[in-house]
Amino acid sequence: MVYILDKTEGNAAQIDGHPAWGAAWDVKTHTAQTMQILTNTFCASGMHLPNGSYATFGGNSAIGPLGSTGNVGSGEYDTTYEDYDGRKSIRILNPCTSADDMSSAQCQWFDNATVLSMQKERWYSAAEALGDGSIALIGGFVSGGYINRNTPNTDPEYEGGAAEPTYEFYPSKGAATVMNFMITTSGLNSYAHTYLMPSGNMLIQANISTILWNPNTNVETPLPNMPGGVARVYPASGAVAMLPLTPANNYTPTVIFCGGSDMPDEYWGNYSYPNYNTWTYPASKDCQRITPEPTDGSSPVYVSDDDMLEGRTMGQFIILPDGTLLVINGAVNGTAGYAQATGQTALYGDMPYGESLASGPVGTPAIYNPNMPAGSRWSNAGLSNSNIARLYHSSALLMPDASVMIAGSNPNIDVNLTTIFPTTYTAEIFYPPYFSASTRPTFSGAPQTLSYGGSSFDLTVPSTAYSGSGNAAAANTTVLNSTYTVNSNNSITLHVAQVPPNPNLFTPGPAFVFVVINGIPSNGTMVIVGNGQVGQQPTQDATVLPASVQNPSASGSGSGSGSSSASNSASESTHTGAIIGAVIGAIAVIGILGALFGIFVARRRRAASRQHPAAAYAMKTTGDGYGGGASRGRATDDRVRHSDSSAFVPLQQDNSSTAWNASSASLHSPYRDNGGDGADYDPYNPDGGVQHSSGQRI
Repeated sequence: MVYILDKTEGNAAQIDGHPAWGAAWDVKTHTAQTMQILTNTFCASGMHLPNGSYATFGGNSAIGPLGSTGNVGSGEYDTTYEDYDGRKSIRILNPCTSADDMSSAQCQWFDNATVLSMQKERWYSAAEALGDGSIALIGGFVSGGYINRNTPNTDPEYEGGAAEPTYEFYPSKGAATVMNFMITTSGLNSYAHTYLMPSGNMLIQANISTILWNPNTNVETPLPNMPGGVARVYPASGAVAMLPLTPANNYTPTVIFCGGSDMPDEYWGNYSYPNYNTWTYPASKDCQRITPEPTDGSSPVYVSDDDMLEGRTMGQFIILPDGTLLVINGAVNGTAGYAQATGQTALYGDMPYGESLASGPVGTPAIYNPNMPAGSRWSNAGLSNSNIARLYHSSALLMPDASVMIAGSNPNIDVNLTTIFPTTYTAEIFYPPYFSASTRPTFSGAPQTLSYGGSSFDLTVPSTAYSGSGNAAAANTTVLNSTYTVNSNNSITLHVAQVPPNPNLFTPGPAFVFVVINGIPSNGTMVIVGNGQVGQQPTQDATVLPASVQNPSASGSGSGSGSSSASNSASESTHTGAIIGAVIGAIAVIGILGALFGIFVARRRRAASRQHPAAAYAMKTTGDGYGGGASRGRATDDRVRHSDSSAFVPLQQDNSSTAWNASSASLHSPYRDNGGDGADYDPYNPDGGVQHSSGQRI
């Protein structure tokens, strides 16, 4: 299931006599049904729980048509849209499958603020999981707005009651407490970027400031400011991700920040709107890396990385199962948000893009590979273009088949189907370059749970899942503390260690496991990392794995995966490696990935995997970054793939030839989206029908 939450607005889809703003889409059947949500989820935050449930936090007050404040109380309820105030809400979902009764209470959102709620009202707050599975909830607005400040800014702590500078935890660990960082970053601190570090401290970046924060003591350690004065948080809305954690860097996290805006402070304005016509201001293409907890005794510093190929606001990073980072969606000018005026344009009728504060949608994705040499880490070669603007309120999600679902966009106060950037009920699937392969990997033996240390487990890869030398494939495998056995039946057994015994590296909860051969991922298998409960996670020593065993006569019977053949020189040595990571996507992840063969476990906000050069452009072998006693055989420069295609297609498109700007990417079974005929997907349409952005049912 893909669960969809919209803001409360006048959607045509109805549930219980009022507009629906929640839905569930069945990945297998491509049908959807509306879901009852009681409170306004506009600008809520969210995070997984250790047992695989999902929680969202906060939102906006009750609203009615055209964004009017709910007409009962002070935004407590609205009799037209029938939504309740969501600013304190905690909503819990226990995910179900198509085999379950989706109408049962067990498959519905629990949304009752009189029973379960936060201490404070939070709109655009941050939510970050900790090593014990609890969630830190940080900052936010009280009632919304463009940026979180008044002008003049005489009360940066509370902004006269409009700002919320505190943090609290779910489950609660005591009274909400003021975080000084939310005061010093007043204005640009919505959806602060947060990443848990191995020490248990948390990297927090907002405005142009950066700190390490101790969630236990509320102690802040200042780090350098963002170079160039580039804001990355909402509404600048840069793309941010954590780069791979590997044995070579001792699992030391590095975070990359790309895009956003370097508008001068006075341009940003206040709660009402920006002072400047933002749609004329180019978004930043700058990328910066920082290692918040270096292990060599040095001080943390920002390091300039390759610029993106174009400036981008509202871009989103998705870490693909092959370990590369896809950036998608957004615009080349302006910011997120919407308004009916600016400090330079007083009348809505004079706003050139309606309520949108951005212009120049970016339709072409790009792929970033941190293992490539500086100056060559970005490419969009061979990537096709979408003609659908994905601006404010757009989203991207890694799917179990390793495609990427693209949906949303609504820079409008309510549903608007006629403006230049309308409310968009269209979803697309982006098929990355690895879909051009003819053989899809498979594997068996994945456990239902992974522990922090403890006994290893085996995965079996059949001979049909790869081609060429079995030894070459196995010896060039990078797996989480793994060894292998190449069997007489040509299958490969991977002996895989559990997750490293530090829950701060990969917080407890759900994950996808992928097997990746020659850069081609399998379908993902869901697992739970940890014991499924909030609290101190059990840890054990890492297991001692058996030595690798080779078989010179073994070979795969797959029809090929689009890669060049591997050098047999790699078959005479063994390799042990490890990766942990996550994706900015639906479910949190750890990763295990190899140059020719590997396993990737996808997880939200924790990046991981040895980076394989993007398959979207010609490439050669790069260093794997695995040192510290690990050894591996050499491989020739042509051991990696040279495919150069990708495709956007409408979610239920059956004919790849009609995909927008479709390339030669193979979308045939088992890779393609096998929905029924149609063009545009409406997530609120219960019978799986399709709908154009005009709102017309077809």
